[in-house]
Amino acid sequence: MKVSTGSVPASAGGPVGPVGAGGGGGLRVLAVDDERPALDELVYLLEADPRVTEVIACQSATDGLRTLREREVDCVLLDIQMPGLSGLELAEVLRRFRQPPTVVFVTAHEQHAVEAFDLRAVDYVLKPVRPERLAEAVRRVLADTTPPAPAAPESQVAVERAGVTRFVDRGDITHVEAHGDYARLHTTAGESYLLRVPLSGLEEQWGEAGFHRIHRSLLVALAHVTEVRTEAGRTSVVVGTHGGAVELPVSRRHTRALRDVLLRRARA
Repeated sequence: MKVSTGSVPASAGGPVGPVGAGGGGGLRVLAVDDERPALDELVYLLEADPRVTEVIACQSATDGLRTLREREVDCVLLDIQMPGLSGLELAEVLRRFRQPPTVVFVTAHEQHAVEAFDLRAVDYVLKPVRPERLAEAVRRVLADTTPPAPAAPESQVAVERAGVTRFVDRGDITHVEAHGDYARLHTTAGESYLLRVPLSGLEEQWGEAGFHRIHRSLLVALAHVTEVRTEAGRTSVVVGTHGGAVELPVSRRHTRALRDVLLRRARA
């Protein structure tokens, strides 16, 4: 990455960059933070990531918005609590763009996480920023900005019942339940079939087809999720509709990953 530096007094609150630039097809990132030391550290870590080819830095959300009207970026890393326009308010403005950039919040405050994800942020990084945590945020940005691959044609799954082999469309399967060394497939028609494959094997084989682990004993087809419910700190999903709806528990360790993947699908 080629680096050119721009100098601006910390009190001025104006653009600091572009502080990094380079060729290739990597990410173009705008970093916005009113605290100069935190901004410098964020820029330093971004410049060290080979997946990032350009970093522009601003010390206020107002200057960040002005920059976005003149420059195209793939991602905006935003502090939340800033004088004048806050990071949350800037993210709300960005949602109205014809092609809004991906947003990642970088903040010292945990309490705004729900608001952040309501604004379709792809990540929420807490300060002080650790290099490996920022690297994970960049990975999520890349996953969000990369066009999805064309959908593969629906495949059929061969199942046996009473000596008869039937072929079930994978697209009709709502969820899969662990059954010892077998997996029980549940379909939109309310039928179930045993498959001689462990749940871990199906998770690996069907992950790209939209089947996501939500519990140690459950995979769910994201295309069939109609509701996400949270009550008393516990999360569940509903698959199917009307009389055929089924509520499935989501374990605590899988809740965040599920919300992230559903947010990405909603954006797509």
